[in-house]
Amino acid sequence: MTNIVIAGYARSPFHFARKGQLVNLRPDDMAAQVMGGLVSRLDLSPSLLEDVILGCAYPEGEQGNNLARIASFRAGFPETPGAATINRFCGSSMAAIHYAAGQLMLGAGNAFLCAGVESMTRVPMGGFSNCPNPELMEHYPQAYMPMGFTAEEVARRYGVSRLEQEQMAVDSHARAAAARDGGRLADEIVPLTTPDGEVREDGCIRPGTNLETLAGLPPAFEGSVTAATSSPLTDGSAAVLVCTRTFADQYHLPVLARIRAVAVAGCPPEIMGMGPVYATRKVLERSGLTIDDIDLMEINEAFASQAIACLQELNMPRDRVNLDGGALALGHPLGATGARITGKAASLLARTGGRYAIATQCVGGGQGVATLLERSSADA
Repeated sequence: MTNIVIAGYARSPFHFARKGQLVNLRPDDMAAQVMGGLVSRLDLSPSLLEDVILGCAYPEGEQGNNLARIASFRAGFPETPGAATINRFCGSSMAAIHYAAGQLMLGAGNAFLCAGVESMTRVPMGGFSNCPNPELMEHYPQAYMPMGFTAEEVARRYGVSRLEQEQMAVDSHARAAAARDGGRLADEIVPLTTPDGEVREDGCIRPGTNLETLAGLPPAFEGSVTAATSSPLTDGSAAVLVCTRTFADQYHLPVLARIRAVAVAGCPPEIMGMGPVYATRKVLERSGLTIDDIDLMEINEAFASQAIACLQELNMPRDRVNLDGGALALGHPLGATGARITGKAASLLARTGGRYAIATQCVGGGQGVATLLERSSADA
């Protein structure tokens, strides 16, 4: 995939569901503002897009219909680009990027807008009508195991202590707060216009988070996992432009990185948080690289226990991971996270001068997804 690149990344501010500053903004309007904002920043006509691929974990209610098409119209895009909505739970918008890369490899277009959105205020976790298959519930109930209990199972199997989890949360908030205060998040954020006014900054980051405070929190799932060591319910959207290198050069777009390899992998649902290990090992094998070659990683901190266990299994040094904080501090709007961490990893390569980055995340039901990015001197 030497000719497929990430040529733009933007996201909304992320805010707490049900109590943050985006509670009165529809998810289709949220996605539309981010998608339109990215295209505007790139000074790119949306008529040049082949397709808009949007990820959403719970595509119903205000996130229903073909949300990608609805958001495209709300963004003011013309009728000519196609639009499709993809659901791989938390990995939905990373799956959108993988879909676009495959289409580009087929020669089915030159530019794809890959986005994701989740309003966990407007559409609850699990959706409005959760109807598990009764036979599967009886014979394979772990397929429906609540995410918090999978985090507890990972902590138990991999020996991740509560203190280790809380230290990751402290570090995540500290890094995110430092990045925000240092102006390192401003360029990626598209300010949103809401019925209550403009929102320009993230709302989930808690500067000053410390071990003493976290030690006093009660368990959330009858074990070592607490609210502080779980990513918060979040509203937000993110988008990246995926295109050929030729297209990027033709329209003078900033090449952040090229897509070197992608992977998806299944794993036992009860330890779904370990999915990044399976997927990351696949992309490394496909690229002929080792973890020592990776300059930085964006791993979704769905839960501290699973992120820690994954990094331990992969032997990935923490000082190369989530440089500007992760989901414990920034939040995790399910369908949007894959686009955020992939775009973030690409932009961090550009910022740090690194060569290789991996974006990876776990997926409810027992999956992992990963994207390997490469930046060369020609991209500078």
